Amino acid sequence: MSESIVGGKIVTIVGARPQFVKAAAVSRVLRERCEEVLIHTGQHYDPNMSQVFFDELDIPPPNVHLGIGSGNHGAQTGAMLAAIEAVLQEEKPDRVLVYGDTNSTLAGTVAAAKLHIPVAHVEAGLRSFNRRMPEEINRVLTDHVADLLFCPSQTAVEHLAREGITSGVHSVGDVMYEALMYAVAVAKQKSDVAERFQLAPGEYVLATLHRAENTDDPVRLTAQIAALREVSRESPVFFPVHPRTRAKLEAMGMDTDEDGLHLIDPLGYLDMVQMEAGAKVILTDSGGIQKEAYWLHVPCVTLRDETEWVETVQQGWNVLAGADREKIVKTALEPARPEEQPDAYQGAGSVSRIVKILEETASIRE
Repeated sequence: MSESIVGGKIVTIVGARPQFVKAAAVSRVLRERCEEVLIHTGQHYDPNMSQVFFDELDIPPPNVHLGIGSGNHGAQTGAMLAAIEAVLQEEKPDRVLVYGDTNSTLAGTVAAAKLHIPVAHVEAGLRSFNRRMPEEINRVLTDHVADLLFCPSQTAVEHLAREGITSGVHSVGDVMYEALMYAVAVAKQKSDVAERFQLAPGEYVLATLHRAENTDDPVRLTAQIAALREVSRESPVFFPVHPRTRAKLEAMGMDTDEDGLHLIDPLGYLDMVQMEAGAKVILTDSGGIQKEAYWLHVPCVTLRDETEWVETVQQGWNVLAGADREKIVKTALEPARPEEQPDAYQGAGSVSRIVKILEETASIRE
């Protein structure tokens, strides 16, 4: 690292698998320009939800692993806040970098703010306008504290402006694009998921469910699983089951394979990317997978009533089906494939744009 490039120290805080993917793309470039300390809160702690991402995406091992684990939102966020604060007091960074909308994001932001450490937020400005979602609360609070807001789209910039946030806002594009392209290239060489599950490209459906609005609502979850079972009678459905979702399904007696529905363990990112790329349609409540489906030119059915990624819906590649069994089945069996796909997120070059702004706002070493 050149002493003449960038001064100071950046602490990056991650805790969940979507953040590992984004941080992998940024950290590869960031560490060429400055000192980075990586804190893993332990929000996702299952090896298939955590360590496999670090291994596959060549992410440097965390400098600090807090091992917080799961828990109710208040308890989990509070434990993270206390632990992160202690690390920040020891490391004395010039800036904290957070990603997305998890409890790890909020805890890192609040800990930094209390210590008067500037915060940069990657994926700023996203809004579902559903305050019942914990993710919505996390992202709104983080945006109102951060001094650097890296927006993935012009829509996100406009959301912030309507809330009176205009200073420090940058439309940089979506870092997930470069992370995905890197993973696609590596997965072609390293993933054998197609052979393991005997997958034929374009002849299976991929499904994921993990958000509390679905898993914690028995009526919604029952309807969505029923829809997956109905779809599976026409086309095999592969469903990597999040640990929290698995526990809910077990409690409701819905945790068994049936017809063509295959409930499988969570996958590493490379395997997941391979399965996404080969699917004829993806059913998901994941924000990240909605975008990955878009970039991979795979139709998506979103199992939510709203989405932050409105551009995917506007372009016709994504349909909001919520927990409407009939709509889920119809759109899954007759997915739309628009003829065009505009570049809605300016993904190429987004990492370089973020690092350049971080560099310009950092202290220069003498």
